[in-house]
Amino acid sequence: MPSAILALDQGTTSSRAILFDQEGRSLAVAQRELRQFYPQPGWVEHDPAEIWSTQRAVMEEAIAKVPRVEIAATGITNQRETTVLWDRETGAPVSHAIVWQDRRTAAMCDELRAHETLFQQRTGLRLDPYFSGTKLRWLLDRAEHHERLAFGTIDSWLIWNLTGGRTHITDVTNASRTLLFDIHRVQWDDELLAILGIPRSVLPEVRSSSEVYATTTDGIPIAGIAGDQQASLFGQRCTRAGMAKNTYGTGSFVVMNTGARAVASSHGLLATIAWKLGDEPPQYALEGSIFITGAAVQWLRDGLGIIRTAPDVEPLAASVPDSGGVVVVPAFTGLGTPHWDAYARGTITGITRGTTAAHIARATLESIALQTVDVLEAMHHDSGIALEELRVDGGASTNDLLMQMQADLAGIPVIRTRVPETTALGAAYLAGRATGFYRDLDAQWQPDRVFTPRMPASQRASMREAWNRGVERAKG
Repeated sequence: MPSAILALDQGTTSSRAILFDQEGRSLAVAQRELRQFYPQPGWVEHDPAEIWSTQRAVMEEAIAKVPRVEIAATGITNQRETTVLWDRETGAPVSHAIVWQDRRTAAMCDELRAHETLFQQRTGLRLDPYFSGTKLRWLLDRAEHHERLAFGTIDSWLIWNLTGGRTHITDVTNASRTLLFDIHRVQWDDELLAILGIPRSVLPEVRSSSEVYATTTDGIPIAGIAGDQQASLFGQRCTRAGMAKNTYGTGSFVVMNTGARAVASSHGLLATIAWKLGDEPPQYALEGSIFITGAAVQWLRDGLGIIRTAPDVEPLAASVPDSGGVVVVPAFTGLGTPHWDAYARGTITGITRGTTAAHIARATLESIALQTVDVLEAMHHDSGIALEELRVDGGASTNDLLMQMQADLAGIPVIRTRVPETTALGAAYLAGRATGFYRDLDAQWQPDRVFTPRMPASQRASMREAWNRGVERAKG
């Protein structure tokens, strides 16, 4: 009878379940899409009942694919900051969940600017609608029977349902993304709760990222929880200060382990908790958010029509030796770390009569690598740590040309992992560590391919100078 860890990966666009064996190999995968609701411009919602029903369905589907499998434990990873409020007595959500992308509380954040420094010092975050705190305030303002209500990010909502309403918890990584949690004292902050007018009674109990919390109604131990980017960092085994990973998706998240200290950023990065293993002290991280990376390739396909499928960008870009002086800045929704310019817009500069679709395709790939370099440089300035390598995952990490560009422009080796599902694997590792299913996790991590820098330093400097000029033109 095979034994496995069940990883539940509840993301923004889908719910997934993956069974991993003791070597960290995927035994079975099931996935279902999740509907997106856009009731007003800038508003993004999910149906909490659908989140639970799709997650339960893929869990059952994955288990059914492996005959007589014995589940040792369950680990959970989730889209962070998405906010659910429900009635403890009925178990029913009071409304749709407000998704992390939602901007409806921008005006509320503006009203709180006098407290911005306090929020940043305590939580490591910017005062922004991205995070859960103002979303929760918005929901409470429109809800009744506050004494019966429970708040949670998606991990809490899943665990509540998995345990039949017996367990209302979250872990430190998800708590650290709420604007309500002191990441230094590792507890809910009464002063911040008072500023936002949030009663402690609605909050979940905060636990570590790796311990046996409860059992599901089917008797399976729940033993690991981490927000998606922290789970990816753990799955990539970036366990020492100075190790970093980048996940290339629609946008990209660069996260660097800073060890036992939370580093205050002066370059637009977020300080956050990386994880806490059982009774051990927490580990911290710096995080940079890049809004548009893979979405820029989708724009080449859907907006410009110069490629038919996303993988077509690699051979097209490789058909020219360089971008011919073209610089693409894909600031379609503004610029994230380290610029944080909501008014920036996309630009293409350096076009001549000789510019072709191939040059624009190559410049678009370069923009993904160059935005990542901007974040890595900010991390170096804030932490004082020089990165030795960058571990990569996500859809665009399969693009060999882009990964070579990344190594060339960052000037460090770029390592693509053997297991692409590092987020789910991180959740499995956290659960397996707590139950003794996994022992030597570092021995399991294996590279798929290492891309080493080949570009002369002078060429790298020239490309970065052109990029910086392009970014300045895109701002404002």
